[in-house]
Amino acid sequence: MINLKSLTIESKTLPLNNTRAYLYESFFIILAIALPSICHLLGAPVRYILPMHWTVILAGLVYGWRGGAIAGLLSPAVSFFMTGIPLPVFLFPMTAELFSYGALTGLLNEKIKLNSFVSVSISLITGRVIFLLSFILLNQGINFTGYFVSAMVPGFIIGIIQIVLIPYIAKFWIK
Repeated sequence: MINLKSLTIESKTLPLNNTRAYLYESFFIILAIALPSICHLLGAPVRYILPMHWTVILAGLVYGWRGGAIAGLLSPAVSFFMTGIPLPVFLFPMTAELFSYGALTGLLNEKIKLNSFVSVSISLITGRVIFLLSFILLNQGINFTGYFVSAMVPGFIIGIIQIVLIPYIAKFWIK
């Protein structure tokens, strides 16, 4: 039988209230811009890797809901203006998705005191639903079933990997 307490990672976030913290928060945003660009240059399947998502969720676990919200809100817009990705049709849905990932991960972990694995799991599901709803509302006439499968299936495996790995990366970062 699995002992759930052994799977719990302390939910301690770093304060986002000094120059050093803001520099590290900037690093998360820079990384959220650089990783997708590198993946695109290498021809890596970004829909399967979801490189921007990793750093935003990590920011939420490390710097709480404020840090996650800032990273999620700024990363897509800054990336778009610097690199042209994400494409304009995906800019608002991705911004809404990533904002919810960062803010919700931090909120669930920092304020509600859920363990990191549960926080990331709930955030991933909520963020994908927000992405789908905002994309479909902005793009009337799209085949919902077809888009649902093409948007959700590629990232499913990486979502599981994110749920397992990101809490450990955050714990390492915080220490």
